[in-house]
Amino acid sequence: MNPVEPPPSRFLLPDPAAAAPGQELVGVGGDIKPGSMLTGYRAGVFAMEVAPDLLGWFSPDPRGVLVPSDVHVSRSMRRWIRRYRVSIDQEFAAVVAACANPDRSGAWITQEMERSYQTLHQLGWAHSVEVWDGPQLVGGLFGVESGGLFAGESMFHRAPNASKLAVIATADRLAQAPGPRLFDVQWWTPHLGSLGAVTIGRADYLAQLADALDGAPAFLR
Repeated sequence: MNPVEPPPSRFLLPDPAAAAPGQELVGVGGDIKPGSMLTGYRAGVFAMEVAPDLLGWFSPDPRGVLVPSDVHVSRSMRRWIRRYRVSIDQEFAAVVAACANPDRSGAWITQEMERSYQTLHQLGWAHSVEVWDGPQLVGGLFGVESGGLFAGESMFHRAPNASKLAVIATADRLAQAPGPRLFDVQWWTPHLGSLGAVTIGRADYLAQLADALDGAPAFLR
């Protein structure tokens, strides 16, 4: 189905281009209704709580990205690819719930955010990639797609290399889609770096974002 546009945001979200170099938190306030979240992704910002009931809008500088066609798959990783099975959008709620588990280190997804992501999924904007070991869900990731932008939000694993496989499978799907493509991973980490993630400056990111938003989605269902 084609994604359904949610009601527009009631708020004027921050312009990351106006932020100082290296500044990550570029605004506070607003809400995380689906319309605001989607507007944020299209503008190059994303929401996280910075204090209880206080929303922050972030634009990392530099920004972590993956070039879908350049993802690195090691020889050892190929063994896990043969072991696991990957699916798309079969267990979105379960993937988000696993990523939102408050017992995880650095957990940041609130119940309100979880509901907003679920609505974006129902509208056709948010997608999940699941990794299975037999009947068991052992890893996955989810993100929001608009045009050729895929904004990866969070991932989890319950078995070795399961989250890496979710990233690889996502990149493969994006690489096969025509047109400009931007796989946004927000912040660079060693985990993502081992797969080929790099960092780019904010101006470069915003230029690539503008091109990608004119592209065709890779996750239409």
